[in-house]
Amino acid sequence: MSRADNCYVNAFMESCFGTIKTELEMTDYPSMAEAQREVSKYIRYYVHERRHTSLDYRSPAQFEQIINLSE
Repeated sequence: MSRADNCYVNAFMESCFGTIKTELEMTDYPSMAEAQREVSKYIRYYVHERRHTSLDYRSPAQFEQIINLSE
């Protein structure tokens, strides 16, 4: 397990959290459950719809599908 105070140990997750903080509208949610719902919706969007330049403008799900077909 990585140390909690060292962002370089888990750079991928730090990058994901940074993207969520930047792209997800930060607002005061009426409840923790509502905030969790919104974060879950964003993660589904990020994986299945959001295009990534590093993946040749494909979503991670599309990229994974292409990789699996080529095996």
